[in-house]
Amino acid sequence: MTKDLQKGLEAALKRAPVVPVMVIENLKDAVPLARALVKGGLPVLEITLRTDVALDCMKAIKAEVEGAIVGAGTVLTPQQLRSCAKLELAFAVSPGATGQLLGAAEDFDIALLPGGVTASECMALMEWGYLIQKFFPAEPAGGTKYLSSLASPLPQIKFCPTGGITPELAPSYLKLSNVITIGGSWMAPKNLVSEGRWDEIERLARAAAELR
Repeated sequence: MTKDLQKGLEAALKRAPVVPVMVIENLKDAVPLARALVKGGLPVLEITLRTDVALDCMKAIKAEVEGAIVGAGTVLTPQQLRSCAKLELAFAVSPGATGQLLGAAEDFDIALLPGGVTASECMALMEWGYLIQKFFPAEPAGGTKYLSSLASPLPQIKFCPTGGITPELAPSYLKLSNVITIGGSWMAPKNLVSEGRWDEIERLARAAAELR
């Protein structure tokens, strides 16, 4: 494997203990939301491709929010990965992995964080060259007990667990030797975003940034 498929990804993920995972419904919310999170100490932002304005939100944040490290989430297809690469995003996250997506990642200049849960999935991704993987959905898949059990046979792989993690559960994940950071959405709940309560979001982000 000659190409570094995850160039810069580990350094980016280590910037904070939590990566906010966001579904942004309105473009007008993107910049103030990102500013609140970055100011609170969470500079690495995952904006999911679950809304029609997601790519525009990422573009605006990249242009206007100093210090933001912007990535895309819920990247499912080569076409979506190409769009993310064109925006020069720091990374792209997929809940799983397909041959088409992994093949496309070799052609585009963007770090991919693919998802693996079972030992076989994780080993297959390792064969492709992915030593940093998303563990999703973390809690339904078995949580810290399951994830810690992968550390002994697969010590080369580091994870970013996401899915069902709360502020109360977060510390137990961050203690695991095979966890780089975690993904969560609790610091930017939908009601606070819709009400524009950026100060409260900043406070929640600051608390999350202090988890480790």
